[in-house]
Amino acid sequence: MKSLLTIDMEMQIPFHDVDSMGITWHGNYLRYFEIARCKLLDELGYNYRQMQASNYAWPIIDLQIKYVKASTFEQKITVRAELVEWENRLKINYQIRDVETGARITKGYTIQAAVDMSTQELCFVTPEVFRDKIATLLAKVED
Repeated sequence: MKSLLTIDMEMQIPFHDVDSMGITWHGNYLRYFEIARCKLLDELGYNYRQMQASNYAWPIIDLQIKYVKASTFEQKITVRAELVEWENRLKINYQIRDVETGARITKGYTIQAAVDMSTQELCFVTPEVFRDKIATLLAKVED
């Protein structure tokens, strides 16, 4: 699946994210995905504050994660987030890799759907406010 927008974020595994054996606790990878997703949405110009101001919520309705290899305390990793679907929902793919070797550690995706906050109804088509952000991004890509 082709990515419309990709961001890479480098970080080091902190002590408070590992267990007594120095291995990253599995639930922290979802937090790393979230940090990268927020950076991606900032780059797009439609972050969670802007979503809220536009009267839409974008809850995660599905996620998948596959643990390929463990990461450890002080390991430097790159978290990549790629926007791959946006017409009817947002699908963002993620990969976490070791900075030094490039080895894949974890991969996954999240799917978010728009909810109109005034009616509490699920939107089956991406709202115009988000489509406008995508149109701006597509125009930049075509130039």
